[in-house]
Amino acid sequence: MKDFLATPIFGILLSIVCYEVGILIQRRWRHPMLNPLLLAIVFVILILTVFDIPKETYDLGGSYILFLLGPATVVMAVPLYRQINLLKKDWLPILVGIFAGSVTSVLSVIGLAKVFHLDLEIAVSMLPKSVTTAIGMEISKEVGGVVSLTVAVIVLTGILGAVIGPFILKVLGIKDEVAQGVAMGTAAHAVGTSKAMELGETQGAMSGLSIGIAGLATVLIIPLLIRLLG
Repeated sequence: MKDFLATPIFGILLSIVCYEVGILIQRRWRHPMLNPLLLAIVFVILILTVFDIPKETYDLGGSYILFLLGPATVVMAVPLYRQINLLKKDWLPILVGIFAGSVTSVLSVIGLAKVFHLDLEIAVSMLPKSVTTAIGMEISKEVGGVVSLTVAVIVLTGILGAVIGPFILKVLGIKDEVAQGVAMGTAAHAVGTSKAMELGETQGAMSGLSIGIAGLATVLIIPLLIRLLG
């Protein structure tokens, strides 16, 4: 058993099994809070804790899954390609919407950091909360944040966006498919995009586009706005 735990297969298999169980539970009860990713995280933590398995042992395989985040994000370009004519038609409002969302995301963290008097290191770790993990980790390193905290905040943001995003769109009466996709992708990155794809192909395509542009915009915005934390 110890030999098996010492291989990357353990971390990979545990992640897949926990996620699949999360999908089964979500399909069975259909509750928005039963997000498969959230359930998988809880299951992995419980198993590691109950069986006293070191996090480093899980990371042997978990690091491979982390590596696949980049290619998985690129794959989202497929639905975007199918909707390329729509992008050409509405490119200006789409870009403006993504940029506005990215600025709002960063300013909201700065505002909350001021209100709650957060430590600077914690505050800068939370700034890239609405971009993909791969991009957020690099931003956190550059601005002196805690990478592990950044990853946790990014995952939480994505899950919350996927859970309450459709409800907020409904309450605000946002019915335009392009607007829905841009909102989900800009606010909740890849996890939000997975939910946007359930709403429709157009929403998924626009959400996938938003991930890349929002990441680029955030990289440019944070160095300019981070001075507000000083």
